[in-house]
Amino acid sequence: METECGKKMSSRSDSGSGGEDSLDRLRPGPAAVPRRKSTTSQSKTEPPLLRTGTRTIYTAGRPPWYDQHGAQSKEAFVIGLCGGSASGKTTVANNIIEALDVPWVVLLSMDSFYKVLCAEEQALAASNDYNFDHPASFDFELLVSTLQKLKQGKSVKIPVYDFTTHKRHKDWKTVYGASVIIFEGIMSFADKELLQLLDMKIFVDTDSDVRLVRRLRRDITERGRDIGGVIKQYNKFVKPAFDQYIEPTMRLADIVVPRGGGNMVAIDLIVQHVHSQLEERELSVRAVLASAQQTQPLPQTLSVLESSPQVRGLHTIIRDKETSRDEFIFYSKRLMRLLIEHALTFLPSQPCTIQTPQGQEYEGRSYRGKGITGVSVLRAGETMEPALRAVCKDVRIGKILIQTNLDSGEPELHYLRLPKDISEDHVILMDSTVSTGAAAMMAVRVLLDHEVQEEKIMLVSLLMAELGVHSVAYAFPQVKIITTAVDKGLDDLLHVTPGIGDFGDRYFGTDRSDNWSEEEEQERPFC
Repeated sequence: METECGKKMSSRSDSGSGGEDSLDRLRPGPAAVPRRKSTTSQSKTEPPLLRTGTRTIYTAGRPPWYDQHGAQSKEAFVIGLCGGSASGKTTVANNIIEALDVPWVVLLSMDSFYKVLCAEEQALAASNDYNFDHPASFDFELLVSTLQKLKQGKSVKIPVYDFTTHKRHKDWKTVYGASVIIFEGIMSFADKELLQLLDMKIFVDTDSDVRLVRRLRRDITERGRDIGGVIKQYNKFVKPAFDQYIEPTMRLADIVVPRGGGNMVAIDLIVQHVHSQLEERELSVRAVLASAQQTQPLPQTLSVLESSPQVRGLHTIIRDKETSRDEFIFYSKRLMRLLIEHALTFLPSQPCTIQTPQGQEYEGRSYRGKGITGVSVLRAGETMEPALRAVCKDVRIGKILIQTNLDSGEPELHYLRLPKDISEDHVILMDSTVSTGAAAMMAVRVLLDHEVQEEKIMLVSLLMAELGVHSVAYAFPQVKIITTAVDKGLDDLLHVTPGIGDFGDRYFGTDRSDNWSEEEEQERPFC
């Protein structure tokens, strides 16, 4: 019994006379895509989710999935689960997820990709005469393209299939941010392109009598079928399909799991292998950025608010360590308002002619675009939202929570909420300060993964370090960078110098005091 991917951990004798021909069709050719490597977050003893009234936050974040150039450097690790109907694939998948104990795992079911039935097929399905267990019943084109995008770290929309009406729901489910993808279905190994996307292939082997009992229970209680219809469909379609299309693909599996979800020995071996693969895929982005020596002039994509006496005076107040919290908030808001007004001047516009109340024409300008979305990097970036709302009517707001992992020093994505169809908008990405640029790069990468065009992104920050400016501009040369000031250095803790201190702590009144105890420090708010 071996654990290397690509080798069998359990083997069985061949069965079925037509298996070999179909296997030749399914096997990837010699030019198959080489296996890629993935990532993992540090394991946690506490549950990886924190739920509030409106938010679900990952307490174990997603580490960088891109390199210092901002490019996708690693793909999600994809586990394919195949097996007969009601063999326990979903149970195995859930057991693997629980045992992995890592965040950002996506479970993708092949059941979501049944084709939309025409009226004639609807009638056959209603009388249990439509074959849902044939490869032609699945939309493999949509399935392959969806899995490809999800593996590449992109945001995807997953159809929601209703087994009682045999139709897709109008609203599809949005899925994003997978470090591990578990894909399960009866035909998971039935397409050559699909096979090439799988980093590990698992076949769940369960006795046929057990599968029939499970199918009866599931289809009657969950899908509104009657017992006669279920047995008719099983004998007419399900069992022949298993013998012809599903069981022969067992030979393609890296691992065969007998007895389904109850086989914890096999699941433990799978989890050990996945953990080893994820550990090999770890990246260090912030460290690379912090060690970079930037000697080039500041990029042309950078725009710094004119340092007028007013702006200089505001900086003097908010940089002063003796400034009270009330004054810090008041003058920060003034500076934010000036910054946002300045940023809006870079939105595209077009000439337009209007009529004044005096009946005269006025040659003016109007916004040229579909919409504007502001995205704040929590928590400090959220302080800039009121300034944006005050000057930009009907702006939509999204939020991204990125925090530094105290052990690795790397930024990690914990939470995001973005408006629908954000890909069509110009996006103003807001953060209070940018030091190395690691968190800003992660936020930009999230927007790009949601198909926002790079040239439509503006990074807006009160204060930036030169290193952060260079890092973002080098990785994303079409992103417009807008700030009120650029400081030259970073201290040993990677804070901007001369700097402004910890903006979030000063604004929200969570400044660390020397007389705090360690217990009080541990009880500070999560975000």
